[in-house]
Amino acid sequence: MTHHLILGAGPAGVIAAEAIRKLAPDDTITMVGDEPESSYSRMAIPYLLMGNIDERGTYLRKSPSHFDDLKIKVVRALVKSVQSATKTVALDNGQSLSFDTLLIATGSHPMRPPIPGIDSEGVHPCWTLADARAIASLATKGARVLQLGAGFIGCIIMEALAARGVELSVVEMGDRMVPRMMGPTAGGMIRDWVQAKGVQVFTSTKVESITAGKPLLVKLSNGKTVEADLVISAAGVRPAIGYLKDSGITCLLGVLTDEHLQTNVPGIFAAGDCAEALDKVSGKMIVSAIQPNAAEQARVAGANMVAFSRGKAAPSNLKGVTQINVLDTLGLISTSFGDWQGRPGGEHVELTDTKAGRHLSLQFQGDVLVGCNSVGWTEHVGVMRGLVEGQVKLGEWKERLKQDPTKLMEAYLASAQAQGQWAGAKDERRR
Repeated sequence: MTHHLILGAGPAGVIAAEAIRKLAPDDTITMVGDEPESSYSRMAIPYLLMGNIDERGTYLRKSPSHFDDLKIKVVRALVKSVQSATKTVALDNGQSLSFDTLLIATGSHPMRPPIPGIDSEGVHPCWTLADARAIASLATKGARVLQLGAGFIGCIIMEALAARGVELSVVEMGDRMVPRMMGPTAGGMIRDWVQAKGVQVFTSTKVESITAGKPLLVKLSNGKTVEADLVISAAGVRPAIGYLKDSGITCLLGVLTDEHLQTNVPGIFAAGDCAEALDKVSGKMIVSAIQPNAAEQARVAGANMVAFSRGKAAPSNLKGVTQINVLDTLGLISTSFGDWQGRPGGEHVELTDTKAGRHLSLQFQGDVLVGCNSVGWTEHVGVMRGLVEGQVKLGEWKERLKQDPTKLMEAYLASAQAQGQWAGAKDERRR
């Protein structure tokens, strides 16, 4: 009987397992997860810290018998190694599992900055439910909290901490907040907004050391030493693929995949935060660590795993991942789509209303919008995404947008309608 083995029990692993079961009712499916809890969404952890949900609210599937009902075997263990030549996977519990098809969906893990004292008591990442429990016990009202990192994940964590009523300081190495998502003007506006809300922000600053104790003493590169009851390390994540060393599977930043989500080894696939796939806007291979991309990759990979096991051609292609970020930072909405930094030889236009807290930046290559940033400009979020992802040819509307970037809706309707893509724009207008 065909055995489909899935490494990872997060969103990608769960969706792939369900996709396989739907297409192959009698095949054997095993899903390996390295945490003791039921499969859950990491993106729900901030809402748990806010008190909006309990731990069950983070679970991807609410029924405790969900996987048993689907005859999906769940193994709780850490993957130690994969051998593609022998089609075997070694686990830290001593088990060795063989497979006919394999999905690598082990996601990301938080980066551990090389800072003296980073392992001190009271220093935590914010990545697992266990981390959330530790943070909740320390991040009580009035507690002094220092957060290391002000990227996308860091800003979401910051929102949760602010809701708990802590005294919050944020340290960011970059010269602005969310530096990998926002340009200098946009990132600076987010910093100003956050500081006005009572959060102390240090940009262009590093944490040099952490001295254990109560309180923790955090030495910064700007000469300051900050006392903290809790330090949260939110310095970014990277694909959790160290166990693939010597596996025979090609990895760059992530596990390299083709349009079928298959790796260089036939029958072995990858999906989610650990997969490197084609960005349809830039034409580059990227790791896109956002849940909508993970879900679509898992659906495609699951269908193709079943087809491979049957000796059939892959029925499903990935249309490409997208770089989509919509962020709510203490009530300020910001967005980043596509090549927001622009491309060589491209053109761009910016519009900034500092008093109103609004900023819009559009990046063009030829007559196509290839990327954009916005702060405080919520009415055109869907249109910006549609123009970038659809690679809509704007024609004369490019020059009009360079004169007035706020005419995005009109440009979308006129240009997309001319290219038979306007149904989505009408839907956007009705919202």
